Amino acid sequence: MNHSVLLAEDDRPIRTALERALTLEGYRVTAVADGIQALAAAHRERPDVILLDVMMPGIDGLQVCQVLRAEQDRTPILMLTARVETADRIAGLDAGADDYVVKPFEVEEVFARLRALLRRTSAVPAGTEGSAGADGAGDADEARAVDSGVVEAADLRIDGPSRRAWRGERELELTRTEFELLELLARNAGIVLDHSTIYDRIWGYDFGPGSKNLAVYVGYLRRKVDVPGSHPLIHTVRGVGYVLRED
Repeated sequence: MNHSVLLAEDDRPIRTALERALTLEGYRVTAVADGIQALAAAHRERPDVILLDVMMPGIDGLQVCQVLRAEQDRTPILMLTARVETADRIAGLDAGADDYVVKPFEVEEVFARLRALLRRTSAVPAGTEGSAGADGAGDADEARAVDSGVVEAADLRIDGPSRRAWRGERELELTRTEFELLELLARNAGIVLDHSTIYDRIWGYDFGPGSKNLAVYVGYLRRKVDVPGSHPLIHTVRGVGYVLRED
């Protein structure tokens, strides 16, 4: 089945090149030049995935993303951005984007991230207990499967089927990627997951040791989970990866 892609990019050479490359890759592409057209196309065509430039005239990519999420549209969104600062990347995640690519980019990286988003959309959630490639044996009692779709770890409760999560009595407002990252860590509570394992489980693609992608997502997830006054749950194991545990 050919997946449909909505491509919104105001730079004509980039838009034309991406449209051609995506078409050759087998995607059905709708290409538009600004945010207003992007919203209209998203409402009209219901694409499988959206490739969205941040900087566009009129309504920019962040605003498009915010409008779609406010409408409860959960179509996966991959942002294209020339901004490299962490705060700018966080702004995209906060708007509801699932992933981002920094310009200039290799088209193969765009393809890989689109494939990962589409796999995650169509995949049936499965348990991830017993991950390999990590330091620490973990504690089997730290993560508790309450039923087939609910996991508890420390004071976290994660409901996979409804894609909702709570810390104590407080419900967490999470993007798709944040939810999947938190669920992965909670299902492996007490186990240190290395960078490669997390990239493979969440994105289906290891972006290499130079990528800041994972650090940005973990940092933003901490802002929502480890709020002031609560015990931190998400810990960095320097040079290895991340672990969810209550110290």
